[in-house]
Parts: sequence; structure tokens; C-alpha cells
Amino acid sequence: MDLNSENRAPRILIIGAGSRGDAYARAVSQSTKGVVVAVADPIAFKRKELGRKYIWADEHPRPEQEFTDWRMFISWEKQRRKDASAGHKTAPGVDGVFICVLDEQHAEVISALAPLNLHILSEKPLATTLEDCLSIYCSLLPKQHQAAPQTIFGIGHVLRYSPHNMLLRELLLEDHVIGEIISIEHTEPVGWWHFAHSYVRGNWRKESTSAPSLLTKSCHDIDFLLWLLCSPAPQSEQPPHLPSYLTSTGSLKYLKKSRKPIAAGDATNCLSCPIETDCMFSAKKIYVEARLQQGHTGWPVKIVNPEIEDCYVSLGKAAAVGKLLDTLSEDYNEHAARREIERRPWFGRCVWESDNDVCDDQFVTITWEDDALSGHEVNANNLKGRGAKTATFHMMAYTEKQCERRGRIYGTKGEIEYDSKTISVYDFASGRTKTQHPRQPDGGHGGGDDGLARQFVAAVDAVKNHGVSVEEAQKTYVGCTLEEIIRSHAMVFAAEDARKGRKVVDWQEWWQRRVEAELQRR
Repeated sequence: MDLNSENRAPRILIIGAGSRGDAYARAVSQSTKGVVVAVADPIAFKRKELGRKYIWADEHPRPEQEFTDWRMFISWEKQRRKDASAGHKTAPGVDGVFICVLDEQHAEVISALAPLNLHILSEKPLATTLEDCLSIYCSLLPKQHQAAPQTIFGIGHVLRYSPHNMLLRELLLEDHVIGEIISIEHTEPVGWWHFAHSYVRGNWRKESTSAPSLLTKSCHDIDFLLWLLCSPAPQSEQPPHLPSYLTSTGSLKYLKKSRKPIAAGDATNCLSCPIETDCMFSAKKIYVEARLQQGHTGWPVKIVNPEIEDCYVSLGKAAAVGKLLDTLSEDYNEHAARREIERRPWFGRCVWESDNDVCDDQFVTITWEDDALSGHEVNANNLKGRGAKTATFHMMAYTEKQCERRGRIYGTKGEIEYDSKTISVYDFASGRTKTQHPRQPDGGHGGGDDGLARQFVAAVDAVKNHGVSVEEAQKTYVGCTLEEIIRSHAMVFAAEDARKGRKVVDWQEWWQRRVEAELQRR
């Protein structure tokens, strides 16, 4: 890349240097025209590690390349713009920002960044409450939500961007290989140890400090279903086919104190438990024996102790094992302050003695009714893509597969069976099955991480360098509007209302009451 093209390449700031920040920095660097030019994170080790990998290599970072947090970046950027306006020579700014901080911080960060008119991609979920989702929406839409967005906005719904799922949608909505869709059964198998890692011992274990697992783990599965059944097909100008009603059931069924093996006694930490060697949830087995001792220092070991990789390289395996065991031995007792317990993960904690409360098994059922376009007669021609249909989603913790989605789609002319690697189409008329094996690129989520980064940066590039309007770039490259982002998150909150209230939720009434009425008040 010559100097001139590099100057025009979209310049990206990563806010949050954890695992998702690293994943997007890698994706931007390897799969897009963009350049990662800055990082913001309060933890110096994480910040400098990401910086060395993607920004300044072996050189010393310049002031515009690293920030201790997002507030420092905003102050720096405001001063940079002030200096530039005064005619002073300044460092170049950034064009886009990837938000990879904790979920509950998204609303504050995005709302604070909004006045800078930078293009933003936020990791999912958008926020942990409906109120915060709407606050973000309002911050990005000027003039009381009447004007079109002035910047590109993306969300980490990476399932939309994998080659597998893009082909699946094409087969369904463009090629109509199974005719009209009647129903979908979609499952996310979380993975037995992955659930224990993230949703029992990790940051997402409590609804009060994070959010329901349907939001933190599976909001992009709900979005995936709406993408297939609600959003219009590409190039179509039809309005979305909105759901009619939904319901949900689910609970925390297994990893709770009432299920604790009697032989474990009063132990609260794996390293002091009498049945540790026989327990499949042993933190020592999961992190040390199955991974670190086999030379694996990345996720999830790195989440337990971010410095473990550096320790392994500089001091050796034995030192790294000792350091990891020290972290796993950390525990709390009944005298510990709740605030201290809730502020961090406890990866060595007994899975039956943790303070987790999010669902480990949940079903959501979404129902659509016939909905011909306004002013049109309800008949076969006017119901294409808008006929009655049903989607069921199952999030299950205790599975062999880890996040390898699978499902079946039933249509009027055939059915599709899919997993994360194949798509099999059975045609009723011929009795034949055709199986396709979509490309499986490197990177997370079946290539979805790279796909999302590539489309977002392409949208920024189109606006910055090619005179494309924000609205057109959002539609062409991101393929998802801000309204769609709000709708799919709202569907999760509506499903939680249905689950907790043991009721059927009327979608239109719920949307008018919880979303439209709230927006009118703001």
C-alpha cells in the first residue's frame, strides 16, 4: 500500500482490548482496507499487547495511538479538532470506532461518541436494557429521530456475515428452493464447559450485573431468525413482515446449589474440592490440563489470566501453570461484600456454588400471521414472503458442540437441514437431496467476524473516499438498518417478558407500548 492510499484508508480505533477487541483488530488488519491506528483500554497489559500486534509493532506508541480509556480519546479528539480548526498541524484522526467494552458500558460510550460523528460498530448486544438500546438509538438520530443517520452504524450480529448463512439466506429468499417458508427450528448448542466458563463463573453469570443469557449469548440468533423471516429479500422494497406474537420458556436447571454432588461437601473452589479429580467441571481440568499443559494459551485460558501467554513465553510452562493455578485458587466466603463478588469473574469457583442465575435452557417461539401489503387482497400472489409462519429457537448449555448452530427449515416445496458447515436441501417433487458445503474461512463465527469487519469498513470507505451517502452505504454494505438492530434486541426483551410472566406477548402492542411510546417521550 503506497503512502497516499494508506492516508485514505479508513482509520480504526478499538475501544476495549479484550478477546473481542483483538478479534476485530485482527479482522480489520487481515480482511479489510482499513488500518487499526489506535486502542483505548484501562488495562495497560491488554492495551499494549493489542497495540504491539496491530498498531506500533516494536516501536514506542505515539500519543495518538493509545488511550487509557474512551474518555481520554474523546478529550484528545476534541482538542485535535480545535487545533486543526485553528490552523495548527495535528495528527490524523480516526474514521471509525469498534466498541468492545463490557456490554453494560455500551450505552454510555456510544452516546458520548455520537456527537463526534464517527462511524461506529458495537459488539453485541447493543446494550443490556431496552432503555439503554433506545438511548443509543436517540443519540444516533438527530432532530428528534426525524433525520436519517449521519454515520455508519454496525452491530456484532456476525451470523449475518458468514458465507454459510449468506448462502442459506440466498437459497431461501432469492432462489426460493423450498418455496414459501412455513417454519424454522433453530438451535444454539452453547457447549457444556463454555457455558460454565462464561455464564456460571464468568462476566455474564448474573442478570443483575449483566443481562439475561438470551441477550448476552443468543441475541444474534434471534436476529438471525428475523433476518430470514422478517427482513425483506435483497433488492426488495417491501416493508418487513413483522411478527404477530411470541412466547418463551426457560430457567436455570442444573448448575445451582440444589444440584451440588453430596460428596463435594462444603467445598466452594475446585482446587480444594474432594471430588475435583472426578468432576468434569473441574477448573483445573478445563483450563490447566486440557489447555495450558497442551500449549494453548489463548481463549479461554487468556480470559482467566490475561498475562498467561506472556508468562508462558518468557518464563516457561511450569511458571505459567503456577500462575494460572494461583488465579484459579481465588475464592470468596460468606463474609465477602456482594459488590466485590459481583465485580469480577471467579474461574476456580465451584459451578454449584457460584452466584449465577441466568438460564441454561430456553425456548422462544415467534409466530407470524398472513400479512398482505396494505391495500392488497389476501391471496397467494400478495402473500409471497408474507404468509403465516413460525420460528422456534432453543438455547441449550449442555452440549458437545460449542456454538455450532443447527436447524431445519420447512417450506411448501421442500425442507432444508443445516449445521455450521453444510446445507442440505430436500425437494419434495423430485425426492432428491442436494448438499452444499459453503466456504469455511478462518476467523471466528464461521468467517462472520471477518465478514462483518469487511462490510463495515467497506461502508466507511465508500462514504469517506467514494462519495456514497451514509444511507446507501449502510444498505449496500452493512445490510442492516438501525431500526432492524433495535427490533431484534426488542424481540429479546419481549421474549424475556413472556418467559418471566408466563404469557403470550402481542408483538405490535408490545412494540407500541415499550418502544414507540418511549421514543415519543424522549
